[in-house]
Amino acid sequence: MRIAVTGATGQLGSLINIGSLSSINATPGSVVYAATKGAIASITSVLAPELGSRNIRVNTIAPGPIDTEGTRAAGLIGSPLETQLVAMSPLGRLGQPQDIARVAVFLASNEAGWLTGAWILVSGGLR
Repeated sequence: MRIAVTGATGQLGSLINIGSLSSINATPGSVVYAATKGAIASITSVLAPELGSRNIRVNTIAPGPIDTEGTRAAGLIGSPLETQLVAMSPLGRLGQPQDIARVAVFLASNEAGWLTGAWILVSGGLR
C-alpha cells in the first residue's frame, strides 16, 4: 500500500492499493497470489467508506501482465505464456511500469478527488 498526501492543506489523503488482473482471471498454479490480490479489492471496498469521512480516498490499481524484474525472474518474459498474453491483448503488448505509474499519479492527485472505492483495471484490455 502507498499513502500519498495531496492538497494545499495536507488534509486530503489517497491510499492506493495494488491488486491484479489475476484476482478475476487467474492462471493455474496461482491460487495464493490470486486470493491475496482478491483480498485487496475487499480491503478497498471496506476502507473507502471507513476513511472517507477523514478525507482519505481509497482505490485499487489492478495491473495485467507487466514487464518487470519480477516477471522476468519468474520466467514470463520470453516464454510461450508471454507470447499468448501479447496475442490476447487488444493493445498487442505487455504493460510497462510507467503504464501503472501514470494511473497512480492520477489517483494521488486532486484531479481524482471524487474517486474512492474504485478498482481500476490497467491491463491493456485483457480481462
